[in-house]
Amino acid sequence: MTTVLAQAAADVRLDANFVDYLLVAFYFVLVLGIGYMARRSVSSSLDFLLSGRSMPAWVTGLAFISANLGALELIGMMANGAQYGIATVHYYWIGAVPAMVFLGLVMMPFYYGSKARSVPEFLFKRFNRTTQRIQGVIFAVASILIAGVNLFALGLIIEALLGWPLGVAIPVAALVVLAYTTLGGLSAAIYNEVLQFFVILALLIPLTLAGLNRVGGWEGLKEKVTAGPGGAEQLSSWPGTELTEISNPVWSVIGIVFGLGFVLSFGYWTTNFAEVQRALSAKSMSAARRTPIIGAFPKALIPLVVVIPGMIGAVLLPQIQAVKAGTAPAGSDITYNDTLTLLMKELLPNGILGVAIAGLLAAFMAGMAANISSFNTVFTYDIWQDWVRPGRSDRYYLQVGRLVTVVGCVLAIGTAFIASGSQNLMDYIQALFSFFNAPLFAIFILGLFWKRMTGTAAWVGLLSGTVAAVVIDQLVRFDVLQLSSQAGSFVGASAAFIVGVGVALLVSMAGRPKPDSELAGLVWSLTPRASRSHSVEGDDAGWYRSPQLLAVLVLILVVVLYIIFI
Repeated sequence: MTTVLAQAAADVRLDANFVDYLLVAFYFVLVLGIGYMARRSVSSSLDFLLSGRSMPAWVTGLAFISANLGALELIGMMANGAQYGIATVHYYWIGAVPAMVFLGLVMMPFYYGSKARSVPEFLFKRFNRTTQRIQGVIFAVASILIAGVNLFALGLIIEALLGWPLGVAIPVAALVVLAYTTLGGLSAAIYNEVLQFFVILALLIPLTLAGLNRVGGWEGLKEKVTAGPGGAEQLSSWPGTELTEISNPVWSVIGIVFGLGFVLSFGYWTTNFAEVQRALSAKSMSAARRTPIIGAFPKALIPLVVVIPGMIGAVLLPQIQAVKAGTAPAGSDITYNDTLTLLMKELLPNGILGVAIAGLLAAFMAGMAANISSFNTVFTYDIWQDWVRPGRSDRYYLQVGRLVTVVGCVLAIGTAFIASGSQNLMDYIQALFSFFNAPLFAIFILGLFWKRMTGTAAWVGLLSGTVAAVVIDQLVRFDVLQLSSQAGSFVGASAAFIVGVGVALLVSMAGRPKPDSELAGLVWSLTPRASRSHSVEGDDAGWYRSPQLLAVLVLILVVVLYIIFI
């Protein structure tokens, strides 16, 4: 994807004028202003790293989804919409929403109720210090690598759209994120993520409406897709053989349901601290449980303004049509991943274009800020306070948190250039998820429902699962396994989960578990039902705030959407 995003400048550079640049500048000023205002509420490390656990559910819910709605997703999923059609919705409707509901209903009572400040700290409470430290280091490395991916992609977009050199674009983008996260900590990141969510929609909604108008509405789009390469199959979500690149329809469905819908999805949404941190900053247990479920509503609807524009691009843009038909000129750098920027250039007038550019920048900054803010929390609490320098004052750890934010942004600049060596950033980031998220989900879910699991089994299973995913990745890269990179990610994540669970089971049988008295509130069977459900009162009371009700409604929404686009 290095060449994917670094397209020919003449094809993708936007015709931005003074008004567009003024709107972008205003957006940057607004972002920094939010960081400055949030600084006033920071007086302790908990304020800086977890917003003092004071955020309302609607704020944390929008931040939860905005932290995931990075421009890599916009570019990658719009590209998938152009290439594979409506089957791309699986990444949202089966690959996200069920796991977000599971997080809210099942896992947040344990995360929030244990008063853990991070996922690694919860692992310490459930297992032991070794598991906490290993996962803390793994997560810190993963966060910086993924932040670097977002930063590198942002630099390439700025270079392509605005003409800034890459060596300038990357540090400038990092500096803006650094400024507001250092000033206001997680509160600044969260409030900016809420702002960025609406700015991103200000890019996607006009783009979708203008595109549908150009192709004759939804019926016109269906006619043009049916007549083009891929045909009517691109209007059906199942069995999704083109998406998975698994030719057998049965195995394709299994790959979507188990590989994507279970291992990759649950591994990401339920254990990735960059997401969980937003829920942990909520003001109450009820608000924490509602956070991912509130986020699931826009997540279910986002395909309508991401996947559908991708399909529009495949029938409206001559460059993408040529790529899809296999008739692109030799030496052309245009790929499906250019669909978003080409649509922006084709459909959006000046003024709206400035808002759209701000939306694209917002998407990248939201993704990077989520990784940096979670990195500084895990490093400060799980590595520095609990391991390297315990027993210092809270003010000391507050200063460490600010310093680590700076260090994280500097390291992200370095890993941005590491990411530049990848030919496909989406493959790269999916591989990272299979390495880091799938093994953690395996030991987490086993430890949550099986009280017999031991601390040694946890860290050995975690490392074993990671090794399994890396081995599968290398076998695919060297063509020992004849799989595409995308199918390889599904297989690698599945292998990480199966190996992690298998090793943890074997090691646990040879060890001694913690006594039941130490596992109350940390294991499902030893936690009273009342503690898992948590009755609400005060500001959280009201049937319409029930996490269970909201969960049922969003799952019904997904079923209805699947029926419409089946």
